[in-house]
Amino acid sequence: MLGKRIKGFALPLILLVVLLSGCGPKSSGTIVEGKVNVVTTFYPIYEFAQEIGGEDVNAINLLPVGVEPHDWTPRSQDIVNTSKAQLFLYNGAGLEGWVPNFLKGLESDSKVQAVEVSKGVDYIMTNEEDDHDHGAEHGEEEASGDSLHTDPHTWVSPKSALIMAENIKNSLVQIDPAHKDGYEERYGKAAERLKALDAKFESELAKVPNKEIVVSHQAFAYLCRDYGLTQHAIMGLSPDAEPRGQDLVKLAELVKKDGIRYIFFEELVSDKLAKTLAAEAGVSTMVLNPVEGLTEQQQKNNDNYFTLMEKNLQNLILALK
Repeated sequence: MLGKRIKGFALPLILLVVLLSGCGPKSSGTIVEGKVNVVTTFYPIYEFAQEIGGEDVNAINLLPVGVEPHDWTPRSQDIVNTSKAQLFLYNGAGLEGWVPNFLKGLESDSKVQAVEVSKGVDYIMTNEEDDHDHGAEHGEEEASGDSLHTDPHTWVSPKSALIMAENIKNSLVQIDPAHKDGYEERYGKAAERLKALDAKFESELAKVPNKEIVVSHQAFAYLCRDYGLTQHAIMGLSPDAEPRGQDLVKLAELVKKDGIRYIFFEELVSDKLAKTLAAEAGVSTMVLNPVEGLTEQQQKNNDNYFTLMEKNLQNLILALK
């Protein structure tokens, strides 16, 4: 990850720009004069910014469709766009390791306000030894040598998503007070939907007899904490953290012992390990989506945070019967 690779020494700006100008799919959108330009780092923040901002906002999402956010890094055009924007919204909690250097690389006359939208969420600290996680993780910069890391996957629980949506609304009101009434009204509607989703997760998951889930990537701690479940992850906080063989053996034993019937995988990362574990334990696989981004098909289907979280709930109910 960029934030890790260049930690410890300052890069000259020109080198930073070259480093960030790599190829790969482009982000969505360009700056529009006369609107509040809001640059977001990945999909859920983009969706909430669009929904709350309405016609007063031009939202640009840096992360391209079909790309998983954990090891993505921005390009030079992303620096140019963000320098001209009014708001830069990022998750924080260690998700985007590249942000500090990115902000340093913005043009000197940039007036963009950077807002960490997960502020105010009660963060979960994870001990890697407890969670079969022996690979690279987020939050290592803050961990100062011990094995505790901030879990960045705040948005996967509707309770935390509600805090994030309010932070987005407050940042829009602060930057553009002239349109405060519109922001407040649209936020009110989004908040009602999130509260309804939260109530549905609470009531439905309270009824299921089983409470343990096995997932490919340790992205569901906030969801589990808020709705009384326990996650066992094949990989750690970063979905490319390789598990050790003995961890897979232990997980297969746990699946058999506890009568777990499904291993969950997600669409934006390889399902190979989930399928291997499922075959080893003689169980099936099913999708549990951490809503880190949309696939191209989901975008075509007009899926969004709410449709994907509803699908997650249905799959959880089916797996935990």
